[in-house]
Order: sequence, then structure tokens, then C-alpha cells
Amino acid sequence: MTNHWIDLQHSDVFLIQGSNAAENHPISFRWVLKAKNKGAKIIHVDPRFTRTSSKADIYVRLRPGTDIAFLGGMIKYIIENKKYFREYVVNYTNAAYLVEDSFSFKDGLFSGYDAAARKYDRTKWAFKKNADGTPQTDPTLQNPRCVFQLLKQHYSRYDLDKGSAITGTPKKDLLAVYETYASTGVRNRAGTIMYALGQTHQTVAEQNIRTMCMVQLLLGNIGIFGG
Repeated sequence: MTNHWIDLQHSDVFLIQGSNAAENHPISFRWVLKAKNKGAKIIHVDPRFTRTSSKADIYVRLRPGTDIAFLGGMIKYIIENKKYFREYVVNYTNAAYLVEDSFSFKDGLFSGYDAAARKYDRTKWAFKKNADGTPQTDPTLQNPRCVFQLLKQHYSRYDLDKGSAITGTPKKDLLAVYETYASTGVRNRAGTIMYALGQTHQTVAEQNIRTMCMVQLLLGNIGIFGG
């Protein structure tokens, strides 16, 4: 959550994950409830049933530390079901950029990994450039080397069976969250993700938040009221 709390009243769907906002951030939750009174839906994803859960339209449990798999399944769902906001994705993200052939992902590691130094050579992850230095793009999003297709390939492993096995969340609950939150990937709807220490106090905290950002970018929920 990076917008002002007052902006929460403009959201249509809330995904609260790694946060007990009703108890720990009650002033923020005031605006969530104001949005709910206007018809907004609240999703709470948390290992524990809390006061936030009691106010949620959809509450689902997951195993602690499995947020990336939970959100990875949502990315797969959004892409495969064409729930992404295409105009936003093409014009306001790097999804259309072409990536150099040196980039790859295999056996849990990206290309350019130095096992001795335990570091990556990030030059292996560069974008293809035009003669004037600008990135090469494919606005159709069909080129297999564009960011969008590489993202689709990377998250293809997170089907409902795999996601449920990792998170412990029943498939029907995963699908309910994915369908509801993906409904914001249109021009006239906004979704916001609220997180707190349940996300940031993990060893993979940065990856947790980056995965949330990818969800928001696919749905066009960054840079808008209620996003």
C-alpha cells in the first residue's frame, strides 16, 4: 500500500495479505469500511482468523511463508484468462520490451549466477536495444523474448494444484480470490493491496512485495485512485 489511507475509499476490491489492518491500523481500516459500505469487496489472506477476517467478504488461510506461490498463481490466472488490463500493460509497463537471449531461468536460478561469489551478473538480463539506444518492443506481446511472454512462462508452473499443495489453501478458495481480485483489471475499477509486517518480516520480503507489484501492474492498479 503506497497511496494515502484516505484514498482507500476509492477502491473496489481490497486484497489484505500479511496484515491485520482492523486491529493494528484502525484508522486505515476506517476508509476500507467506508469503501465496503459503497459495495467494495474485502479479501483477507492470512494464516490466522483475525478482526480483519471477520469483516472480509472472502477469508482464506495459507501456510506462513507461501505468499509468493499464492500470488504467483494469481499472475498465472490473470495472464491465462486474459484478465490483465492490456492497454495499461502495453503503454505503462515494460511488458512489451524484448530481453536479450542471454537471459534464462533454469533449476531455480537465473542466468549469470556465479556460485563462488554467490552473485548474479546482471548484464545477462539486459533489454535488446535499437540503434539509438531505446529498448526494442513488441506491442503485440507475442514475441517469445518480450517481458510479458517470459513472465507468462515463468509463472506457468503455478497452477491451482501446485498452488494448493504449496500454500495449503483449497483450490476453490484460491480461485475465489483470483477471480474477485482480477475483476479490477478494467478501466473503471480499482484494486488495492494492503500488507504489513506479515510480508516485510520474511527472508523473502522483497520478493513478496515485488510479486504484489507485478499483480498490480498487470491489472493497471498503479497510479490510479483507489489503486
